Amino acid sequence: MRAVLAAPPPTLLVIAKSPVAGRVKTRLTPPCTPEQAASLAEAALRDTLRTLDAVPAGRRLLVLDGEPGPWLPGGWQVLPQVSGGLDVRLAAAFAAAPAHTPAILVGMDTPQLSARDLAAPLSPAARAGADAWFGPASDGGFWALGLARPTPELARELLVGVPMSTAGTGAALLERMARAGLRVRRLPELTDVDTAADAAEVAELAPDSAFATRWRAVGITGGAVRSGTGAVG
Repeated sequence: MRAVLAAPPPTLLVIAKSPVAGRVKTRLTPPCTPEQAASLAEAALRDTLRTLDAVPAGRRLLVLDGEPGPWLPGGWQVLPQVSGGLDVRLAAAFAAAPAHTPAILVGMDTPQLSARDLAAPLSPAARAGADAWFGPASDGGFWALGLARPTPELARELLVGVPMSTAGTGAALLERMARAGLRVRRLPELTDVDTAADAAEVAELAPDSAFATRWRAVGITGGAVRSGTGAVG
């Protein structure tokens, strides 16, 4: 019991792009305009940060490509993303997390995420015996990766060279985790917002979110046929 009570709170990492028209959610255009797509990205980012504010944490770090804006709440430390592919940027994000503290990384593409999706599995009692956490995305990617004892070396071993944005991304990451001998706990499967069809689905799942409010304001009915895959970031 004493060990459980002394367990350090986790580090929460969000990897994101600043919601600038033409740089984010480009697969929503069409049917959205670049400005509409950016406004949806901003709403998704607001939802994600607000949700993680409700998850107990020792540190909250936003690993950002771009500049922070009025959408950034207090209590978040902003760090710049490194250059390179998504696999390299994801691995580098863990470098800011203390090695003795669990850390979990999520992207900005799942505004339907609830605080309980992370708070429960990351609670001191629930995380006993876990080396890692994996949040599968419905397109074959992943929306979250957590490490109980993160190090830059382990993050690079797991992520660098994994093909991103494919239907096999999640499976490839799980294979790396198995080879590393990690005991992996699975998180709920979520849908990444990549296409208009994804956006319509997620807005329906989380009707009270800022993302859903913005999607209704955009006024697009239905959505394009779902295609392609995504991953965290």
